[in-house]
Amino acid sequence: MGNSTTTRAEMVGLVQAMGPAMKQRAVKYDLEASFPFENFADFAANGLMGVCVPARYGGLGASYADYVRVSEEIGRHCGATGLTFNMHNATMLWCGEVSDLLDMTPEQREQHEITRTEMYRGVVERGDIHSQPFSEGLAAGATAGVATKAVPVDGGWLVTGRKIFASLSGAATFYNVTCQVPGEDIIRLLGVPSNGDGVQIVDDWDPLGMRGTVSRTLLMNDVFVPHSNEWMPAGLYNQAALRYPWLFLSLCPSYLGLTGGVIDATRLYLRGELPGQVAGSRRDHPIKQVGWAQMQLKHQQSRAMMYRAIDEAVLDPTQDELVRGWAAAITVMEHAAEVASLAIKVCGGQSMQKNLPLERLYRDSRLGSTMLPWSAEVCTERLGTAGLFD
Repeated sequence: MGNSTTTRAEMVGLVQAMGPAMKQRAVKYDLEASFPFENFADFAANGLMGVCVPARYGGLGASYADYVRVSEEIGRHCGATGLTFNMHNATMLWCGEVSDLLDMTPEQREQHEITRTEMYRGVVERGDIHSQPFSEGLAAGATAGVATKAVPVDGGWLVTGRKIFASLSGAATFYNVTCQVPGEDIIRLLGVPSNGDGVQIVDDWDPLGMRGTVSRTLLMNDVFVPHSNEWMPAGLYNQAALRYPWLFLSLCPSYLGLTGGVIDATRLYLRGELPGQVAGSRRDHPIKQVGWAQMQLKHQQSRAMMYRAIDEAVLDPTQDELVRGWAAAITVMEHAAEVASLAIKVCGGQSMQKNLPLERLYRDSRLGSTMLPWSAEVCTERLGTAGLFD
């Protein structure tokens, strides 16, 4: 999309060049449970904050399929950075590639063009960072369990509500929230200014893994949001979630990349080349070769399923196509944890030490299966009824 002159390989190459610095910083972000500001500064310097902004608006013009490869490469070096970066780019994609596929009236299309032109300008020229906290802990669905209210007032709305696991807390320019106007059935996607009166970030942040996402709780009390911050026309988010649910797979590349990071660390360990390891090479041990083979097999299965699901994503998917997507989500998230667990076994007691990366990667890997709206449980439940009922 967007007639990009930047190739997919070049986009991924920008991240690869940042890789060593991201991997080094990941230790600090995990230890402190602090946000990866330095990585985001490097993204901005390299134009990557606009990776999913179409080229005609000044971005790199990545398609969703391009972005999946970029996100995977980020996750390979720092999973928490991958997840937070995804929150920003999900909004870019909803308002760009996905919106272009949806049905709109000419008036809606005209207004959306005005809105996203300004939104993209903010990202490319001002360095705006978008967060997308949707979860309220009420229901697993993308358009269900939304208690956040937007009360119409002159020039916009007053937004009141609570979002949990609000990644980029304290770092974002906008918190893009799903909410409803009382009396309406549709979901609205509104950009709540992070510096708005009535915005409050609460609760401690000391989780098991993915600590650098800083996903604290967002409270909004009568926060004014202007009409210009309605990123999609009213009701379009409902249509997008129903007709192009593939964007709910956008968390998976971070964990696919994380799996690759586990593979990288284990390969170096078995060769005796992992910085900080005490033991020498272990690659001649047949039992470790078996574990290494199993790890690679699961990694390749995850990649194949993820790439196929995204590369063949279409508007209005059939049930068979959705089955492919649900299966990909489960496989990527569950395999991340399984590969990390195998790595601990293959690398032995040394891997429990915090001076080696596997301890952190193992903790990070445990969380993918829980991530809504397409968590492993939700996808398994859907697979369990697919094709059995009309």
